[in-house]
Amino acid sequence: MPHTLPSWDKLISKKRFESIGSKYTSDESVRGEFQRDYDRIVFSSAFRRLQNKTQVMPMPESDFVHTRLTHSLEASVVGRSLGRIVGKSILERHPELAEDKNIQEADFGDVVAAACLAHDIGNPPFGHSGEDAISSYFLSEEAQPYLQNLTEAEKADLQRYEGNAAGFRVLTYTYPAHCKLPDDVSHSGLSLTFTTLATFTKYPKESLPVVENTKNTSEKKYGFFQTEKAWFNTIASELGLLQKGTAGEVFYHRHPLAFLVEAADDICYRIIDFEDGLKLGLVPQEQGISLLRQILNDNPGRKSSLTFYDWREEIGYLRARIIGKLIEETSALFLQHEDEILAGIYDKPLINELACKPILDQIKDLSIKLIYQNRPVLEIEAAGFEVLGGLLDAGIKAVFKPESKHHRKLAALIPPHYLQLPQTATDYERIIHITDFVTSLTDQAALGLYRKIKGIELPRMY
Repeated sequence: MPHTLPSWDKLISKKRFESIGSKYTSDESVRGEFQRDYDRIVFSSAFRRLQNKTQVMPMPESDFVHTRLTHSLEASVVGRSLGRIVGKSILERHPELAEDKNIQEADFGDVVAAACLAHDIGNPPFGHSGEDAISSYFLSEEAQPYLQNLTEAEKADLQRYEGNAAGFRVLTYTYPAHCKLPDDVSHSGLSLTFTTLATFTKYPKESLPVVENTKNTSEKKYGFFQTEKAWFNTIASELGLLQKGTAGEVFYHRHPLAFLVEAADDICYRIIDFEDGLKLGLVPQEQGISLLRQILNDNPGRKSSLTFYDWREEIGYLRARIIGKLIEETSALFLQHEDEILAGIYDKPLINELACKPILDQIKDLSIKLIYQNRPVLEIEAAGFEVLGGLLDAGIKAVFKPESKHHRKLAALIPPHYLQLPQTATDYERIIHITDFVTSLTDQAALGLYRKIKGIELPRMY
């Protein structure tokens, strides 16, 4: 039986997960629903912790280098521009959205900006190597005794740990407060709109089945844990997302605006991480500037009418022009493929179709070689494996072996809301809570706690 294609009037929904007993209604003439989403993310503690999480260089000594926080803010700015440009054209093509649902051009920008702002909110310490460290721990012999009662899908959540799924959990899960158990609390998290949550979810599937050798970008990872898949099902049903897979699998095509979130992230990390590498001296100055100029098709022999104080200022100027160019071209590509995206036929990063992709690929290859695989980065990431594995092992033993005095002392170091679970909680739920705790830590907090529990560093006594 053929699926009904999703329509923008369902895809742009202001419905949200609200807390139990909430009677608040907003005045959209002051602040739109999607702007409320953006503001809630900004004021969340999980977003604030991104200021001390790795983007390019783990625990950088330079205050210039981007953190996850500055990267997320910049991606949200790019995302807002992409959303507004696309939204303007969509409203021209579908005027009923404004007439019947009061959807404005700014709403598209606010949705994409909010999703971009949160896109790294679930990332563990030490960047993507942190995800690998968590996965490796749950694949290790030390972890196996605690996984015996888990389903295959629950094991896959842990053994293929995914920051995107952790981010969806941050946005949708409420921990117990004031000693209440989770049963007494609404699972609403930040109470974001369904549209923002779906736009955030670049990989709208659960961890199983693994789609081997897929060319579809939305199938390469997964976007929510078993604990949240029912919530995503609710969102997908409300918005009319196209379903994939077989009956019983929580597996969907992307919300169309998720392509813009992916594009904003790609543009920012590809260009701005490269800028960081140049300014840190990791990328040769002439080679880097030459590549940036090529994106703009600037004649290398042409003299600029502008005068720069130094080459760093010129890089900032080139970066600003490049991002403007990529925003314009990427939004045009989205609108060109709108029907294919809605039908679920188009499933690849928009940045891959840009005319300057060969140059962007050179920048990516150079960044991997000279920045991401720089020796200090690799050394700190290797240490991160030991730190995160050690913290997970200590935390899980504190939960599963409370009879040990040592483990009880370890439990005292974990914030109580990660430990307060009903008697009916499964082993998987207990493990997820400990993983939530470790994932929430900043790079420095994770390293500091690891040193203390291992006796490498003792706290100061006052």
